[in-house]
Amino acid sequence: MSAPTKADISAGVSAALPVMMGYVAIGIPCGVMAAEVGLSPAVAFLLSATFYSGAGQFMMASLALAGTPVASMVASVALVSTRQLLYSAALSPYVREAPRPLAALFAATVTDESFGVNMERFAAGAWSPTRATVVNVASMLSWASANALGALVGPALAIPADIMSFAMTAIFICLLSGQRWSRVTLVVAATSAASVVALKLLGAGSLSVLLGAVAGVAAGLVAGLPGRGRGEGR
Repeated sequence: MSAPTKADISAGVSAALPVMMGYVAIGIPCGVMAAEVGLSPAVAFLLSATFYSGAGQFMMASLALAGTPVASMVASVALVSTRQLLYSAALSPYVREAPRPLAALFAATVTDESFGVNMERFAAGAWSPTRATVVNVASMLSWASANALGALVGPALAIPADIMSFAMTAIFICLLSGQRWSRVTLVVAATSAASVVALKLLGAGSLSVLLGAVAGVAAGLVAGLPGRGRGEGR
């Protein structure tokens, strides 16, 4: 695998810059939450660079603060991360001819935001797997660094767990509000929220999040079946 040229790095970083700036703003609170559950800055960086899932990391920290069993945490995060399968299917035609090491690095560093940046440029026909990987890696380093910084300043801030849990919920609402809304998105969000509330009231406890997420995914799959919602954007 040949090293990226200066032109590749420049083009990739320029394309990734808006994502990197957004990751700093969101990554620092995520790092603060990581510190609340006992992660050091180095471990927060390592976790962010290997697991590299904003939603998954926020979820892990939130569930840990709530005392959720490890098995439920793993199942919940794994379910949320299944969307990566869709990204792989959409991007695979564009990296089919790339060297295996480059394709592996590219696949391991895809996120929601870098997927959107690269997909737009791949579709325009003026993008390469090397530049796409630069976008992914630059975004990942920004996210991991922001998490490490948050974990570093988190103990000094001494923010109560209740406030961090509230902030976690607020951040997820902000991320949700920024989605491209369609009938399927609305069905998933409404079903998940209603299911979690109902399950909490029924005494399901920590399983409420997992079961609510499953209910939302199932409702979204049904709503997105062929023949439903024709003509709507998804």
